[in-house]
Amino acid sequence: MRPAFASAPRRARQLVFQIAAAALLLAGCGGGGSAGPSSGGTGAAPSSFAAGPITGFGSIIVNGVRFDDSKAQVLDDDGNASSSEALKLGMSVEVEGDATSDDGKGRRADARQIRHGAEIVGPVSAIDVAARSLLVLGQTVRVPDGTVIDERLAGGFAGIAIGTVLEVHGRLDAATGVYTATRLSPRPEAEGFRIRGIVSSLDAAAKTFAIGGATISYAGIVPAPTLANGARVKVRLSTVPVAGVWIATRLDDGSHRPDDADEVELEGTITAFASAASFSVNGIPVDASHAEFKEGTSAALALGVRVEVKGRAVEGVVIASRISVEHEDEHDQEEIELHGAIASVDSAARTFVLREVTVSYAGDGIEYRGGSAALLAAGVKVEVKGELAADGKTVNAERISFGD
Repeated sequence: MRPAFASAPRRARQLVFQIAAAALLLAGCGGGGSAGPSSGGTGAAPSSFAAGPITGFGSIIVNGVRFDDSKAQVLDDDGNASSSEALKLGMSVEVEGDATSDDGKGRRADARQIRHGAEIVGPVSAIDVAARSLLVLGQTVRVPDGTVIDERLAGGFAGIAIGTVLEVHGRLDAATGVYTATRLSPRPEAEGFRIRGIVSSLDAAAKTFAIGGATISYAGIVPAPTLANGARVKVRLSTVPVAGVWIATRLDDGSHRPDDADEVELEGTITAFASAASFSVNGIPVDASHAEFKEGTSAALALGVRVEVKGRAVEGVVIASRISVEHEDEHDQEEIELHGAIASVDSAARTFVLREVTVSYAGDGIEYRGGSAALLAAGVKVEVKGELAADGKTVNAERISFGD
């Protein structure tokens, strides 16, 4: 059995949970100051850091920045080597890269490291078709129209059955305990299950706690980890519960702290809230004491609120310069942007495949730039902007530009 809180190979992490949000954030913020040496293991601070879902390819697009992943180290969130081929639309990622630049067509940067990881891997135990929600490992998962659904899930949301083992990428609303999926993929080969969430109902004597509707035993973890209610944790589980209790095989801190970076962009929900000046986004501490608020006020900030944060990172804390509050009903359907050479065209169905994504050009009112539909052919370079169709798999093109 692995020891609890195993270290990630790239960082020498502190391996004890810091639960009291105020203490964690105030200790981390420490009044800001200039960026010092990187806290990472490489000795070189990245110039940019972005966290959020992949909303396009060219190479990958995160928070509106096109990161070239051709030379990037790709890891899963256990620190194991992965590859660019594993990166899919809607996946949750963290990207460390060089400084961003604007070439007139948008912001770009070279990625140095890309880390990807799901919030949940586990079986579906209930489906609410009307509400478009699932119960996965005791967690309520919203599946809005903007959720990317893997091609292997035949029938899309309607094809998901009780017992299907899913990999869920998305955002946790820490106030309600509800996850909003950005991508669903089947994981029938999973050797173990997992949840990243917030500890509640801790029973230190029985060595159990809850995440959402799942009761988890950590009695087999040696040495026993230090836990407290409110901790954000990442838990690996055996695939068979015992008397309704899931058995933890590994526990880790569920938060990542970025290395020092001149530019940081986070998109996610507030997972710990001490004050409008001190909170966490997806477990990453944010010092907002000198931030400008897009809405002109910080009054809307609270646990579970979805935000976009821009700033810089110093010793694992994001020093925010600008914060925007985002609303779920406005942002469930993200614009998708794809760049590259067309792999194949189905002229009868009026679709083509670009970066392993099926694009439909059958709709009315598509804007063409530098060409027309007649020029769509395998090998032709294009830029596509559009929205995900109701099937969760096809991108309905709204604009197609030739020449990428």
